[in-house]
Amino acid sequence: MDKQDGRSAGEPGGVRLDDPWYDALASGWGELEGATEAAGEWDSRQRPRPVPVPEQRAAPHDEIYLAVQRSAAFQEVRRRYRRFVLPGTAVFLAWYLAYVIAATAAPGLMAHRVAGALNVAMLAGLGQFATTFLLTWAYARHARLRRDSAALDIRWETQELTGGNIR
Repeated sequence: MDKQDGRSAGEPGGVRLDDPWYDALASGWGELEGATEAAGEWDSRQRPRPVPVPEQRAAPHDEIYLAVQRSAAFQEVRRRYRRFVLPGTAVFLAWYLAYVIAATAAPGLMAHRVAGALNVAMLAGLGQFATTFLLTWAYARHARLRRDSAALDIRWETQELTGGNIR
């Protein structure tokens, strides 16, 4: 996903420098002051900078994650997920079981030729592949349009509450 989509850092989904996946040094920005010393021009009289110590968290991770789980935003993401996945799984499973049952219970129907060497069983088998790809595409589209931005917002809030990736 491209983070440079025209949104400013303050907008939802905009670039955030506290993103744990964003490496400012790798991009060439945010070079540490005195980076030339690290490149071999180190003066032995200088003391190395201390490693920053993370600030203490106000609440343990368990409490934060339980609070996030109880939040209305998280429940909405889960509801959207269930509203797509449960019916989609039920329909696909019914379609698959109908194919298997028809293949075992009605071999005459499945052997019926449609065109040339193509029979009903072959068309239904190819239909299984087609519906698998269709369902995969529909799931990815649904996730992108209905859940990903809300889930990312929840992730940001959780990262801020837990102090980043500190365990």
